Amino acid sequence: MLTYTFPENLHKPMYLYLYENIRNDIINQKLQPNEKLPSKRTFAKNLDVSLITVENAYNQLLLEGFIYAIEKKGYYVSPLEFPDKPVIEKTYIEDTKAEQYRIDLKTNSVAEHFPFSTYSKLMRQVLSSQDTSLLVRPPQLGCLQLREAISKHLYDFNGMNVPPNQIIIGAGSEYLYNLLIQLLGHDVIYALEDPGHTSISKVYDINHIHYHYIPLDKYGIMLEPLQHSSAKIVHISPAHHFPTGITMPIQRRLDLLKWANEHQGYIIEDDYDSEFRLRGKPLSPLYQIDQHDRVIYMNTFSKTLSPSFRMSYMILPKSLMSLFQQKLGFYACSVSSFEQIVVAEFIKQGYFEKHINRMRHYYKLLRDDFLDALRQSDIYDSIKIKKENAGLHFLLEYQNNISDIQIKEKAKAIGLNISCLSDFYHKPCNLYTLVINYSGLSRDNISLAIQLLTKLLK
Repeated sequence: MLTYTFPENLHKPMYLYLYENIRNDIINQKLQPNEKLPSKRTFAKNLDVSLITVENAYNQLLLEGFIYAIEKKGYYVSPLEFPDKPVIEKTYIEDTKAEQYRIDLKTNSVAEHFPFSTYSKLMRQVLSSQDTSLLVRPPQLGCLQLREAISKHLYDFNGMNVPPNQIIIGAGSEYLYNLLIQLLGHDVIYALEDPGHTSISKVYDINHIHYHYIPLDKYGIMLEPLQHSSAKIVHISPAHHFPTGITMPIQRRLDLLKWANEHQGYIIEDDYDSEFRLRGKPLSPLYQIDQHDRVIYMNTFSKTLSPSFRMSYMILPKSLMSLFQQKLGFYACSVSSFEQIVVAEFIKQGYFEKHINRMRHYYKLLRDDFLDALRQSDIYDSIKIKKENAGLHFLLEYQNNISDIQIKEKAKAIGLNISCLSDFYHKPCNLYTLVINYSGLSRDNISLAIQLLTKLLK
């Protein structure tokens, strides 16, 4: 008699466990084709289980074709022909843990000041409204409440006058870049800043996009190489270039707009970090002075709220919105309605502005304490600090003949996670300059960060 043992700590329905055992015996050919299976009653009695357990297991096997039934005779194993004898192995997923560092001056993280209590209160408010719109598929462009809130925030923050129907919500900037590629075409030549953020080139690579790297001068991306590149679309971050910290002056911005208009091209303006300019008021976006619908504006909540908020938005020129609806109108918004409405309330009720102001103040104090500690360190006479006012990182140029690769290996050995300026160039080079991202530091571990930098560079 066919027999199976049921474990005491079974964490699944008994019929499912029985079904899996019979199925595996059929696949492994322990049960032969056309072999008769025990009757339901006899099988149930032998296994000491209920009749319904055996019935459900047999019904599932019948449904999937592993067995067949002959009226008034019983159940039989189906004559299945396997190309090779199947091998069933348990799959083991290796638990890959992120490397642990004593100090992380590389990864963008959020300080310990996220407004958890406020945010959880808003989540409860939104849920308690029992609004059925939370459960339906969000509009293609994103929930109107959030697009209206973003529109008002941009106007209050830097004077941008953007109608909500030109704003598109997406699950992260990479997702929106993929949409842009499908919208603008794979056969168009793109241009990227060199140096620049490496994630953009990876998105272009996986989409088989032809692109050129354009060098920078002290004013930002250079016009002459751009004009000779055959590019029609250029990706820039004029308010605060990453990682150099360059702020593009108005004349270079006007020259870029002229280039885009003359070449019937587009400028993708990445304004990812504009809220955290630590000196002076936020700069006016290039989008704001565009007179010919040639600028696509992009921003994200990953920096202002948390990297775990996979929520970004882009603003398309009017000339591209109809094309977007025509080509990509079948796409659903990739962010849930619930998440969007909570963020919309966070903005509309004034919490977002308060959070930005509080975090800007906190980061300024953190940056100042960090720089003061560096000035008092043993390595200060051999280093040079650059671009400390542009955002949440600064450049640290050092005097050392050790290569950039070696400096990162040495940093890793002492528990310091760090990146070099050369990491953001498309060709290997040695620039003897570190990119210090202090957003994940706390004021309590500044001294340890200084100790490790001193050990690294002295």
